Amino acid sequence: MTVADFDPAERFVAGTVGPPGSRTFFLQARGRGHVVSVSLEKLQVSMLGERIGDLLDRVGEDGSVGRPDNDPLDTPIEDEFRVNAIGLAWDTERSLIVIECHDHDPDEGEPEDGTALHTLRVSLQPDQAREFARRAGALVAAGRPPCPFCGQALDPSGHICPRANGYRR
Repeated sequence: MTVADFDPAERFVAGTVGPPGSRTFFLQARGRGHVVSVSLEKLQVSMLGERIGDLLDRVGEDGSVGRPDNDPLDTPIEDEFRVNAIGLAWDTERSLIVIECHDHDPDEGEPEDGTALHTLRVSLQPDQAREFARRAGALVAAGRPPCPFCGQALDPSGHICPRANGYRR
């Protein structure tokens, strides 16, 4: 198993490549002169940001956000793997959030075919984690606007709305 461990991470952000509707979502960690990018689904970015905020609220960390990070992803952007499972924990001894992204289900164990498994582990200070959650929420909200009738994302050329019997508006 290959583990890329950023403890502590200098930077951990979510970002995208491509136009709305065709975006590829990435998580990117940087530390000690090394950068790792992994790709994932939009819903995973959204849920991770929400869960980080919930966890910090539960452990009583204040709502302070670190320095805003609106910089683009570091280039070149090449994903090491596609995220399958995400784990989130609070390290009580060090007061850090620990995020693990796996290309496999950690409960299934090692594959019998010898396939290499990959994990990205990132440790964040509470203010870094809040900033990640803020940026993730903004990133997800910056997508295509929803249809006012059905809620599905609108394409720039319109969309076939099931609530309008398939007619374009």
